[in-house]
Amino acid sequence: MKIEGRCHCGQITYEAVVDADKVAICHCSDCQMLTGSAYRANIQAPAETFVLRSGQPKIYIKTAESGTRRAHAFCPNCGTPVYSCAIADPPTYSLRVGCIKQRAELRPMRQIWCSSALPWSMDLRGVEQLSRQ
Repeated sequence: MKIEGRCHCGQITYEAVVDADKVAICHCSDCQMLTGSAYRANIQAPAETFVLRSGQPKIYIKTAESGTRRAHAFCPNCGTPVYSCAIADPPTYSLRVGCIKQRAELRPMRQIWCSSALPWSMDLRGVEQLSRQ
């Protein structure tokens, strides 16, 4: 599936081809901190399909507990997290689903690091729902 993505302000734009069945939600504490939310929804794009169309993201290098270092890209203007990848010669780009124009078509198929999940994030049934505020 061909997708188009951008940051909130539109300075960073990109396109890629993804497998819509590969959307994952990550509940690890790093993803919680890096998004400022309860989890992060990602989809992998093979590097050969990822094309940065405009802008130059700022890169933050994060070292995981495992020692693995990853480049996290975000818009230097609005701060939107856009993707993460290996520091050198990345085979894939982990794109943030919320930045993708076709996000409504990208239903999560698995959840990882559930042991770190905030207890309430696994079941939002019963939480008040408002169509607009």
